[in-house]
Amino acid sequence: MPRIKSLWVLGAAVCLTAILVPTKALFAQNKSEPQYQVLSPWGEADPIPLRGLSSSRVDTLAGKKIGLFVNYKRAARPIAESLERRLNAMYPGVQISYFVSTEWNVSVAETKNKDKFEAWAKGINAVILSVGD
Repeated sequence: MPRIKSLWVLGAAVCLTAILVPTKALFAQNKSEPQYQVLSPWGEADPIPLRGLSSSRVDTLAGKKIGLFVNYKRAARPIAESLERRLNAMYPGVQISYFVSTEWNVSVAETKNKDKFEAWAKGINAVILSVGD
């Protein structure tokens, strides 16, 4: 018990010293000089400016061809199949087309299926992505 009291007293003394005895290292010499340099956690910024979608949104899904993009994760396919059933019930005449990506952690545009993906994307009106997590 005496040891805990002495540690408490020592801790209180250190805190009071830090508060009551300011040093030049704790304060900026000139208020107009920056104290910190802020760095991006991403490194260099991308020089290509962001832009919105180039395609307009569809007004309704009825009668449209909807692409369901399914990634490699286990639950993605069952999610897409459930979504297909719901879309068919909600929107008469909707056509469903699947694209299944089996590559891990890469964009499909970086795989051997790039041409197949581009051809699939050109033939549909809208895409819904299933991740499966």
